[in-house]
Amino acid sequence: MQAAELSRTFGCVRKVYNLALQARTEAWTLRQDRVNYTATSAMLTAWKKTEELTYLCEVSSVPLQQALRHLQGAFANFWQKRAKYPTFKSRKKSRKSAEYTSSGFRFRDGRLTLAKMDQPLAIVWSRPLPDGAAPSTVTVSQDSAGRWFVSLLCDDWPTMPEPFHTAVGIDAGIAALVTLSTGEKITNPRHERKDREHLARAQRNLSRKAKGDGANRAKARVKVARIHARIADRRRDFLHKLTTRLVRENQTIVIEDLTVRNMLKNRTLARTIADAGWTELRSMLEYKASWYSRDLVVVDRWFPSSKLCSACGTLRGRMPLNVRKWTCVCGTTHDRDVNAAKNILAAGLAVAACGDGVRPQRSTPGGQSSTKQENVPPQRSRAAAQPRG
Repeated sequence: MQAAELSRTFGCVRKVYNLALQARTEAWTLRQDRVNYTATSAMLTAWKKTEELTYLCEVSSVPLQQALRHLQGAFANFWQKRAKYPTFKSRKKSRKSAEYTSSGFRFRDGRLTLAKMDQPLAIVWSRPLPDGAAPSTVTVSQDSAGRWFVSLLCDDWPTMPEPFHTAVGIDAGIAALVTLSTGEKITNPRHERKDREHLARAQRNLSRKAKGDGANRAKARVKVARIHARIADRRRDFLHKLTTRLVRENQTIVIEDLTVRNMLKNRTLARTIADAGWTELRSMLEYKASWYSRDLVVVDRWFPSSKLCSACGTLRGRMPLNVRKWTCVCGTTHDRDVNAAKNILAAGLAVAACGDGVRPQRSTPGGQSSTKQENVPPQRSRAAAQPRG
């Protein structure tokens, strides 16, 4: 019953989002008029009074209003050239979710009840909420594998680890996911390769099913989605544990500014690079360094970390990828990845001292470019949960 009610809410959220997007697009195309959130909110009230859209009154109005706010944010990103023009939500491809603010849910004694529902959600909690924290936003979603999730947003002050004076350089790779300047190599788990055969069988089974809305094809699609979800979950869990360890053990972390999008154009290595998750690794390091007041330095992508001798500074000529060890003219024999990590660390420390030789850091929402913060703001903590059924 709750699943049916939530599915109905997802459909109404998608419908309101698409109607508002169509209205805003037509207003600009025909009259060069910008329609804002206030105007679309008034439109929503009028839509509910029509015979065709009267079903919008059957679900909570809070997720519908939040859909309009999300659309407003999408247009703001478009006007500021941070994103492309908003697109319509698809019933089959778009993410199914509904967001409830404090007026749309009740959270008491660890039990969550959403608006328009008589019974609390049957939830399996991933972890308890911080002591004394009250959720300000609840997001209910369903992924392509059919799994249900509830995410609660609340303010939480992170536990600050003791400051360190250690620094580490990180070289991302394929055989070793990361190589540290200390000489440690962390093997790439290759999560996608472990399930590749299983995934191929499921995809072949899906391709044999006739296209349409048949039950057999839907079951085959869910099997494929579950395999993809299992791969993504294991990869994310591994990266979380790795990045948390690096941030807790080091005060300064130095990485390369890799252009993963361009690297994926290499047909030979694209699948392995995508499985490594370098972009997600960097993203986790960025926000965790901000949380724990660590320094994250990004070295220029054109810095010759692999070809530069970390002992004498001699720059070697061309070095193909199959060369894993090499000997410098000074007589030092280098492991390619360890040498690169040492050079990345040295370049990062030089950057921290004089601020030269790197590209600007990624901008934060507040407009600052550095990941170091003197006063760490409260961490926006999301406690995820999965309802039963």
